[in-house]
Amino acid sequence: MGVDYYNVLKVSRNANEDDLKKSYRRMAMKWHPDKNPTSKKEAEAKFKQISEAYDVLSDPQRRQIYDQYGEEGLKSADLPTAAETAAQQQRSYSSRNSDFRYYPRDAEDIFAEFFGASGDTFGGGSSGRTSGDGVGGGGGGGGGGRRFKSAEAGSHANKKTPPATRKTPSANRKAPDIESKLACTLEELYKGGKKKMRISRVVPDEFGKPKTVQEILKIDLKPGWKKGTKITFPEKGNQEPGVTPADLTFVVDEKPHPVYTRDGNDLIVEKKVSLIEALTGLTISLTTLDGRNLTVPVLDIVKPGQEIVIPNEGMPTKDPLKRGDLRVSFEILFPSRLTSEQKNDLKRVLG
Repeated sequence: MGVDYYNVLKVSRNANEDDLKKSYRRMAMKWHPDKNPTSKKEAEAKFKQISEAYDVLSDPQRRQIYDQYGEEGLKSADLPTAAETAAQQQRSYSSRNSDFRYYPRDAEDIFAEFFGASGDTFGGGSSGRTSGDGVGGGGGGGGGGRRFKSAEAGSHANKKTPPATRKTPSANRKAPDIESKLACTLEELYKGGKKKMRISRVVPDEFGKPKTVQEILKIDLKPGWKKGTKITFPEKGNQEPGVTPADLTFVVDEKPHPVYTRDGNDLIVEKKVSLIEALTGLTISLTTLDGRNLTVPVLDIVKPGQEIVIPNEGMPTKDPLKRGDLRVSFEILFPSRLTSEQKNDLKRVLG
C-alpha cells in the first residue's frame, strides 16, 4: 500500500471534500517550515507529504487509482519524457492506466491556494493579519513572500535562477524582551537557593488559534546576587505566527529586611542606644542572615554618628573565601529632661 494518505491527513477513507480541506488547512499550518524554524528539515518532509496526500485525495481520478492500487500503483511505471519533465518542473510517474500520468504539485502552490501567496500568512508582510481561525489574511501588494521549496524543487530553481536575482527569505522578527521583577529576601541572596516561577503564556494551538498555557520555570539563586541581576529564559514570551517569541527576563529585587540594609557587599545595622549605654558600654546581639548568633561587645564610649566595622560578616562575593563587612551605625538617644538632682550628679561625675 505504501504511504497511507488517509492517515497522513488524519481523515477516514470516506472523507468528503470539506473534510479534506479542513484537515489539510489545520495540518499545513502546523507543519509549514516557516513555522518550525528549529526543526525545518522534519517540517519540510512532513509538509510535503501532507500536500501530496491532499493533492491525491482531492482529485477523484487520482483518488480512485490510489484506492485501487495504492501509492505504488499511483507512482509506478516509467519516468516521463524529458519534455514532460521540463513542462512540469517536477518528477512525474505513470500509473497502471496508460492514459494517466501523476505529476505531484509543488507543496507551496497548494498552500498558496488556501492562504494566498502574499507571504503574510505567518506575519512576514506588512498588509496581512492573522484571523480568528489561524488563517493569514490575504493583503495586496505583498510582493513575493517567503516560499518553502523541497530539496528536489529547490535544486531546479537554483540551476535556473541567476545568483544575482535570488532572494534570501527574511528571518522572523523577534518580539521585544519582557522583564519581570524577582523579589528575593536578603536571606535568599545571602545563602542562595532555588525559586520556582509559574508563568502563563499565549501560544497557537494546532489550528493556529491562541491558547494560554502555564509553565514552571526554575531559577538557581547564587549567593551574593545583587539587586538588578538578570536571569533570562530565551523565547518564553507569548508566541505569535511569524514572530519569534520574546525572551523572558527576571530582574532581582531585594525585599526590605527588618534588621539589615545592604550596601554593595556590606550589611548595615542601625542601632539606637541610650546615653548611659553610649557612655558606659553595651553588648549588641544579632542573628546573622544564615542563622548564627553574633555577639558584638562595645567597650569604648560611643560618639554620635560613630560606626563600628565587623570584617567578613557581610554578603558573599565572587571570591568564596571573602565576604563584605558588617557595619553597625549608632544613634544616641538623649533624655528629653533631667531633674536638678540628676544634673548635679552629672556635673559631679563628669566635671
